[in-house]
Amino acid sequence: MAPTSASAAQAARAAELRRLLNHAAHAYYVLDAPVMEDPVYDRLYRELLELEAAHPELHSPDSPTQRVGGAPAESFSSVEHRIPLLSLDNAFSLDELEAWYGRLLKVLDRTPQAGEPLPQLAMVGELKIDGNALALSYEHGVLVRAATRGDGERGEEITANVRTIQSVPLRLQLEHPPAWVEVRGEALIPDGTFAAINAERAARGEALFANPRNACAGTLRQLDPKVVAARRLDFFAYTLHLPDDGESSGVANGGDPARPTSQWESLQWLQAAGFKVNPNAELLPSLAAVEAFFARWEDERKTLDYATDGVVVKLDDLRLQADAGFTQKAPRWAIALKYAAEEAPSKLLRLACQVGRTGVVTPVAEFEPVPLAGTTVSRATLHNADRLAELDLHAGDTIVVRKAGEIIPEVVRVLPELRPAGAVPLQLPQVCPECGSELVREQGEAATRCVNSSCPAILRGSLRHWVSKGALDVDGLGVKLIEQLVEKGLVGSIADLYRLDGALLASLERMGARSAENLVGALAASKAQPWHRQLYGLGIHHVGEVNAKALAQTFPSAAELASAAADTPERITAVFGIGEQIVQSLQQWFATPANQRLLEQLEALGFSLALSTAERQVAAGASGPAGDGAAALQGQTFVLTGTLPSLSRRQAQDMIEAAGGKVTGSVSKKTSYVVAGAEAGSKLAKAESLGVAVLDEAGLLQLLAQGS
Repeated sequence: MAPTSASAAQAARAAELRRLLNHAAHAYYVLDAPVMEDPVYDRLYRELLELEAAHPELHSPDSPTQRVGGAPAESFSSVEHRIPLLSLDNAFSLDELEAWYGRLLKVLDRTPQAGEPLPQLAMVGELKIDGNALALSYEHGVLVRAATRGDGERGEEITANVRTIQSVPLRLQLEHPPAWVEVRGEALIPDGTFAAINAERAARGEALFANPRNACAGTLRQLDPKVVAARRLDFFAYTLHLPDDGESSGVANGGDPARPTSQWESLQWLQAAGFKVNPNAELLPSLAAVEAFFARWEDERKTLDYATDGVVVKLDDLRLQADAGFTQKAPRWAIALKYAAEEAPSKLLRLACQVGRTGVVTPVAEFEPVPLAGTTVSRATLHNADRLAELDLHAGDTIVVRKAGEIIPEVVRVLPELRPAGAVPLQLPQVCPECGSELVREQGEAATRCVNSSCPAILRGSLRHWVSKGALDVDGLGVKLIEQLVEKGLVGSIADLYRLDGALLASLERMGARSAENLVGALAASKAQPWHRQLYGLGIHHVGEVNAKALAQTFPSAAELASAAADTPERITAVFGIGEQIVQSLQQWFATPANQRLLEQLEALGFSLALSTAERQVAAGASGPAGDGAAALQGQTFVLTGTLPSLSRRQAQDMIEAAGGKVTGSVSKKTSYVVAGAEAGSKLAKAESLGVAVLDEAGLLQLLAQGS
């Protein structure tokens, strides 16, 4: 029987049911204060389900019936965050916390004179939840997108999975929600829930999860939302971003909370909007109060039903946060203060070696598994031959292991009093464990290397680096597939990737025709990546992402960089941040015949290995007759809004920052320019109301080229 149109009474009833059920779910999952008996909830839920089935037009994205629905996804798409989701810098002692505070005072121009007391800035202390960061996007109060952190600029879109988290509101509890809201927080599996999940898996004969954090990460990437719902994830919100639309700060809108002017008010706003906020956050008036908060929670955190590995300290005043700004990777106004790592003894089983993409051979200790900071570890890097000698490691030794920063296992020391009689000292091998070539250690270098460019391990590492996020960002070419391609002799260099066809790829293990077609397309699209990403992707020793950007701006092509390395190395060391060590790496790399052939092959395959026309305009402006270099836009602040014709927001920001400018997320009277593209929103309107200059993409490029 075909569905019929809903009457006004049925539509009103559906809206009322949604309101009642969402209110009951919020009270139960967020407030821990049930207002409705389970049988009553179930009856109302079934009534709404039947109404929506009979009248599909009554479906609403904020309906509790939509928390789990639809078929499993085939894959997750990559999405760009509206506002970058940056990580935090870490401190591992109170001395490091005080050093951070000193840097914060300096950037805010509040460093005291000799003999003056230290200025006290209000801060918020929050527990650092050991979960998985999420970015939630709401439009007109309704959840429209949820994404993982990813690389901070882009993440995986997992909206269907996040809808199953009962403590994430599908609709904000506001009478007049803003046009958009961005909420950041941590998804987690509480310890009690984790234990119950593992008990259920054990009863079914399934493998147990190692720890709650990894179980949460794997759950969020499940393709079937019903599986996610069954694992009962939780969520704490801790960061709020609102449109800078000219609303007065601190003024309430009807019954809604006032627009926050501080981090503490942001947490209250989030709570009023329906989010679960960690109840252990505190407003702290001074650095001494922060230190007391940190000390108190070192023991108290062990009583919680979820893992924490430190506290997060944030400057409270949002205006001061904006003044402090960001480094390339983290906000200057916040820091994660970590607790000391847990240590455990274990028995060394053997010394293994790994060969990296640059040929560096890294010794790895393999030992009896031990539980550490919520996971079971059995391997730890020993870095190099010097560290191996420093530890004085012998076969069968008892070692002490810890997790550096609660993440990376490391061997702290050896217990020689427990050493077996006649134990043999351990050293690095003389030949490469992958290809059998003699290993080399250059004078003054800590690393021992395999110098055979045909070594399978070096090739695998080079391919993984080339397709990584910071380089060519090729989706679909993972570790297992790269191993297959190398083992079968199908790829002998980076250039060979671009000679693969769909039929060949489809014949490989775990590759279907559609996946093969998508990969061929992703490889073709990667040829358009900018020159600095191509340079970074080549994997030249000591040339990281930041150095690659600086070099690409000064040397607009591979040919010019190679020429400078050979004939005028002083031009390279003149670039800010580039030293003799990098120059030597460039000279060695470009002088190697195999690398010269690789560049020729990449150019023949369609790679520019050079700046685009737009990037050349910027480079020309940055090195013009005024000699301003990277300071052409020094002291000027930009806001980006809308979609630009040819530049991504990341590219535009890179260009502005390379010329000395600063990019912020909100418009104020201090903003120098707003760069507006298609579908520019409230930021453009506010710029016009404040009389801030507005540029399109062409205007931005002209400004950069003029060096004004």
